[in-house]
Amino acid sequence: LVDSPIFAGKYFRKFDLTQDDKVSVTLNVMADQPEDLAATDAQIEAHKNLVKQANLLFGSHHYAHYDFLLALTNKLGGIGLEHHQSSENSGPRGYFTHWDKTFGMRDLLAHEFTHSWNGKYRRPDGLWAPDFNTPQRGTGLWVYEGQTQYWGYILAARAGLMTVPQVKEALAEVAAVYDNRQGRQWRPLIDTTNDPIIAQRSPESWRSWQRSEDYYSEGQLVWLDADTLIRKLSGNTKSLNDFAKAFFGTNNGSVVTSTYNFDEIVKTLNAVQPYDWAKFLHERLYNTSTHAPLDGFTRGGASVVYTEKPSDYIKSYSDLRHVSDFMFSLGLTVSKKGTVSEVLWGSPAWQAGVTRDQDLVAVNGVSYDPDALQDEITTAKNKDAAPIELLLRDGERYHTVSVTYHGGLRYPHLEGNTQLLDTMLAPLGAQKDAAGK
Repeated sequence: LVDSPIFAGKYFRKFDLTQDDKVSVTLNVMADQPEDLAATDAQIEAHKNLVKQANLLFGSHHYAHYDFLLALTNKLGGIGLEHHQSSENSGPRGYFTHWDKTFGMRDLLAHEFTHSWNGKYRRPDGLWAPDFNTPQRGTGLWVYEGQTQYWGYILAARAGLMTVPQVKEALAEVAAVYDNRQGRQWRPLIDTTNDPIIAQRSPESWRSWQRSEDYYSEGQLVWLDADTLIRKLSGNTKSLNDFAKAFFGTNNGSVVTSTYNFDEIVKTLNAVQPYDWAKFLHERLYNTSTHAPLDGFTRGGASVVYTEKPSDYIKSYSDLRHVSDFMFSLGLTVSKKGTVSEVLWGSPAWQAGVTRDQDLVAVNGVSYDPDALQDEITTAKNKDAAPIELLLRDGERYHTVSVTYHGGLRYPHLEGNTQLLDTMLAPLGAQKDAAGK
């Protein structure tokens, strides 16, 4: 039963997502309260579209049946765990009933479903072993998780689990986070594939400097870069869709794991579109750099800009995780209870000596409130404004720090021509894809 998880709950509904291939796919939902199971026909149709779009993308399946296990609960921690023929997932109680507010986590099922192809069927050779006593090596996680993270966002948009504008807002946030990740100056992306062993998946004290499993979302940016480059080089006749079908669509119906290595990835990319893909990937995986790989945006004419207004995605993401995001202004995030959950290395908060796990008690002599802190950041835009005073509690000790900052609130958005992204996020089958299929 090592790969056969079980969820159980008092309140349960089962939805059939099976498509024309007649291979059973079900959405099994358990909830804290019966009203949390009130899914609309349109919401279930989006989940059916996820299966349809994945079938169109990969042109195969590698399960005898597939079961999404989804717990809508406040009693469990966040879960997103892939298995070959199922996945364990958890979401907020309002997943269905507050649909307009929960989209910040609705790439989850798309991500875990993709793992049936990418991770469980096709797996890096270092992550496969004949028994549980043989150590695994995670060098290929930038494909296993990085490309899965990419398809999770793409499939969520194509299925209608998220809207195209919501996914573009999510990608802008990813781009901003990794473009401001100071640790990329000393630690290459490939080294983060060691993090599950080194850190045992625990939080890092200085994540922006130490890096932590960045192969997920920075890997996502690498594959966005590759997709747009294939489209440009081929005159929009080829795309990463073609790679997905060629690489993951082999041996339709087989549940036997098929391993691969770096050379096979390069070979398949070259079969889709000739290019020096080995150099392309080595530069992004093994080299350090000041900035994140953002060519996936700029190649189509888009760029990341900052405004004082948070995107709807940031609002949804922050609400779901119960944090207030000041990462790109003061350089910190604060939990609902007022605990500093992250500090950006080199930011104004970092320079003032703020560290994670301290409690933010007061701002300029007034009890901490996220809205009040927003107001103080806005007021401090005046160059003559005094530093922002933060009263912090560290265990039983209190101290005040002065944060000098005059940049105002800053939240990432995409600006410019996003037509290429619109094309990539459009459902397959609704219109011709890049290869005219």
